[in-house]
Amino acid sequence: MDTNEHFDLCVIGGGASGYAAAMRAIDFGKKVLLIEKEKIGGTGIFNGALSSKTMWEYSQKISAIRSEVPDFNVHFSDVKKVVEEATYEKKFQMDCHLTLLKKESKQRLLYLERGTAKLISEHKVSIIKHNNEEKFITADFILLATGSRPRKLGSIDVDEKIIMTSNGIEHLEDFPESLVILGAGVVGCEYATIFSNFGKTKVYLIDKADRILPFEDDDVAAMVTSNMEKNGVVIHKNASLVKMEIENGKVKYELKYTNGTNEIICVDKALISVGRIPNTENIGLQQVGVKITERGSVWDNDTQTSIKNIFVSGDLTSEIALVNVGEREARHAIVRMFGPPVKPLVYKNISTIMFLNPEVASVGLGEQDAIKQGISFKVAKIDFTTISRAIAMRKTTGFFKLIVTNDDEMKILGMRAVGEHASSAIQAVALLIYMNKGIEELGHMLHPHPSIIEGVQECARMLLGKSIYKSSMFKDKLKCFKYENGVMTPLENL
Repeated sequence: MDTNEHFDLCVIGGGASGYAAAMRAIDFGKKVLLIEKEKIGGTGIFNGALSSKTMWEYSQKISAIRSEVPDFNVHFSDVKKVVEEATYEKKFQMDCHLTLLKKESKQRLLYLERGTAKLISEHKVSIIKHNNEEKFITADFILLATGSRPRKLGSIDVDEKIIMTSNGIEHLEDFPESLVILGAGVVGCEYATIFSNFGKTKVYLIDKADRILPFEDDDVAAMVTSNMEKNGVVIHKNASLVKMEIENGKVKYELKYTNGTNEIICVDKALISVGRIPNTENIGLQQVGVKITERGSVWDNDTQTSIKNIFVSGDLTSEIALVNVGEREARHAIVRMFGPPVKPLVYKNISTIMFLNPEVASVGLGEQDAIKQGISFKVAKIDFTTISRAIAMRKTTGFFKLIVTNDDEMKILGMRAVGEHASSAIQAVALLIYMNKGIEELGHMLHPHPSIIEGVQECARMLLGKSIYKSSMFKDKLKCFKYENGVMTPLENL
């Protein structure tokens, strides 16, 4: 590649979002430069989505074995091997794809540079390669997709060996005898689930609120909490961290509770899980005039920054920091650059999954979201104990909850799924939310039998007054109620 070579698009960052952008631009026949300073795939593969979920899947298998063989032993080397195999498989797949695109396409469209990129002007980018050679390129459009990193607290010395973030936790050499996790959000709860599943580590979870997962409905958080505690996790509720430090190779931390009491505990390791910070430093944003929000993310209007030819996607934006969201934003940005006019992105039907025990998936609004927004709604909730597939699997811990508008149309506002196959059960609902539809279509669908998703259909039938089991008969397993004018009342006639 010649110095000052020109491209239709320059993508800065080769994580999930940047990779998706490059591939979508190729669809339009555009000449694309993808710049990545470390690993193609980013946290979508390493120290993030794929690696942690591989650990979770393996821990679920071990937990199932331990339920039958309590003294079953697993070595951390086995865990590392499984994770390394999974990440290598995906990395190899993506690298091969890039190589083939560069070599075997009739018209070469994709170019890859390893190094650190920095904006010089609206159309010019500097690249410092790993051998310290600097080169410059120009591009009609630039997409920023540099991702994020774990947030650290200034008062805590993170060495990534004893006190770690998600960047260090997967590089342990053995199971710690004890582990404290600071932060009871998604990542903190997922790692609490993972390590408690293996049965080799005493896990402590620090939660400054009165319950974990504060962004979720009470019933979701309550079920996850119950199962965590059954698995031996100690949840420090209503606890503020006074200090955490390394002492004699271990972690000593002090908590202050809302009732005024203090507690000091020593453990082997600590995981700091208090969110992530967008990587906006040292890429020339201020020099070019790209606007940054008060929260430190890149300001955007439907993926377009304050500079008209510079777009942004993934963890740099102020929206949800998820792989699927980052990929969607990136593909949308490319269409805005090179395709026909498109409608703005809609985030209300984003599907999410939390790898907990049991699995939790959601789309749209939850009860507490709707209440905060002053929306009147109806809810149908069905326990997994009534679903044939769950009974057959002997996995009856969980529920489906469908939330709809409190009117004759009963348009779907959201859904919560807790239990086996939760993530597979919400897609039809996500589509109906996107289409602004009600539940009639869902009620008339012919689902495979036996399947977990039959429970979703029964939720719709309950609200339509057509269910097989009647909520007035099975009040402990089926619930229908409405929220109106600040009051929650049961729908007894269903």
